[in-house]
Amino acid sequence: MAVMAETHLNADPGELAKFSELAHRWWDADGEFKPLHQINPLRLGWIESFGSLAGKRVLDVGCGGGILSDAMARRGASVTGIDLAAKALRVAELHALEAGTPNIAYREVSVEALAVEEPASFDVVTCMEMLEHVPDRSSVVRACATLVKPGGMVFLSTIHRNLKSFLFAIVGAEYMLGMLPRGTHEYAKLIRPSELAQSCREAGLTLLQTRGLEYNPLTQHYRLSSDTSVNYMLATRKN
Repeated sequence: MAVMAETHLNADPGELAKFSELAHRWWDADGEFKPLHQINPLRLGWIESFGSLAGKRVLDVGCGGGILSDAMARRGASVTGIDLAAKALRVAELHALEAGTPNIAYREVSVEALAVEEPASFDVVTCMEMLEHVPDRSSVVRACATLVKPGGMVFLSTIHRNLKSFLFAIVGAEYMLGMLPRGTHEYAKLIRPSELAQSCREAGLTLLQTRGLEYNPLTQHYRLSSDTSVNYMLATRKN
């Protein structure tokens, strides 16, 4: 039985190790995760544009060190953050303890396993900057759809797979500007919006909106836009 569970674990050990090594840097706003700190207010505001998080039960899939989880809890949500990178979860737990963040809990569990435990249990599910790091993105999307209540929202974000994203998100961000550690992203694992939209439809999720996140290297700021050619987000609702 143990072998079967390991075989079906939808995670790349190399990816988990990569983020575990950087775990202690999650809350350094000027460190390797600076881009996540910069885009967090934008993605939080976009999520709340579909409805207040206050009083909602929220699941953050692939939460890492808890940057988005913590922010949503401070908006009044009851948040559960899950990840398979144990060191990152310990950092998230320590930060919540030190910051006194209310109504937040973290678990080391796969989204697929949690979907079996708690189907239709969450008002909102977020899965941000994680899909491009797993072997089977459709499995994650299906699990997110299972976990959200009918009528609930699932928010996803990832990176487009095209020449521009290769030049901007990998060559530029990782090798030229040093915004991210080299090797953070693999081009073959990037996802076209049409591919992700199809996974959503197959999982019973209705696409409501697609938004892009653009980075200006001169001002060093991000902004929301209609340009989904590099970083993009999908807002979906459970049918």
